[in-house]
Amino acid sequence: MFGISEIAIFLIIVVLIFGARKLPELARSLGKSARILKSEAKALKSDGTPHAAPTEPYAGGADDPRVIRGSATEKP
Repeated sequence: MFGISEIAIFLIIVVLIFGARKLPELARSLGKSARILKSEAKALKSDGTPHAAPTEPYAGGADDPRVIRGSATEKP
């Protein structure tokens, strides 16, 4: 997919954009975000409750209220 030269060019551009001082902080926050995402995904899997999407999309009904600028009114 990517060769060594493309990766080297990408790293040089990243160093130029962010600076050498910000790279450790950036890597740390990226690692922390990855750990949080991994733990949340693991918690969802071990939750045991099904998280299925609704089988039918919402079609609306004749007696559903309409919302106009934050207030609910009945359909005419």
